[in-house]
Amino acid sequence: MRTNYETLEITRHKQHVLIVKLNRPSFANALNTQMGLDLRDLWRDLYVDQEDVRCIILTGAGEKAFCAGGDLKERNNMTDAQWQHQHAIFEQAVLTMIDVPSPVIAACNGAAYGGGCEFILGSDFAYGSTNAKLALTEVTLGIMPGAGGTQFLPRAVGIRRAKEFLLTGSPCTAKEAFEWGIFNKICAPNELLNLALKTAERISSNAPISVRQAKKALNVATQLDFKNGYAFEIEAYNRMVPTEDRQEGIKAFNEKRMPVFKGK
Repeated sequence: MRTNYETLEITRHKQHVLIVKLNRPSFANALNTQMGLDLRDLWRDLYVDQEDVRCIILTGAGEKAFCAGGDLKERNNMTDAQWQHQHAIFEQAVLTMIDVPSPVIAACNGAAYGGGCEFILGSDFAYGSTNAKLALTEVTLGIMPGAGGTQFLPRAVGIRRAKEFLLTGSPCTAKEAFEWGIFNKICAPNELLNLALKTAERISSNAPISVRQAKKALNVATQLDFKNGYAFEIEAYNRMVPTEDRQEGIKAFNEKRMPVFKGK
């Protein structure tokens, strides 16, 4: 897996956790074309070959911003064609992220506006620091969310709250994001990464095929009626029956020891 990206800092934690840091701190980690390409390529590579990555943490460099959204200085004076070309790259960055088989935990370490907020919403779940602020400000700029915001947000907070948040373009605090269901937990800024790592390590200790299949089933839970969703769940379940990890899990339980899962 490639790790040398111009706008991303990629590090491994222990064996199975990958930390992805948006790395343009001088620009509040704003999303430019290169970052869109870097994220698209990273997520695509992780879709094709996980390389024993069982959980991913997405965060921002520095202490003030997770991601300030699209880089408006780069976007200044773009033609319509240039704007649409760039946005197609951003679309691919979002779509490839939500297709990554392993869980993606967002650790929001500061401001997350526009596309940055949409990356938070598009993660599997998110933790936030107490200094975080979130906003979908696109309507104040003559555009609208285009990285999944209109789809992710109502699924997280409900349609009425989503309309107020999106149509005003006003920011919310970390406390409000927690109360609304955007953040699962909030903590002091210096505790954020450790909190995310603790959860990622716990996920990584579980059977990786089980985690990936459960994520697939959960992702369709809001899109299908119960019977079709349950049929999808059973199909995902049956794929784990012939695995070595299923045998190891039951054997370890009966032998009163911790299982050692190999993802096979």
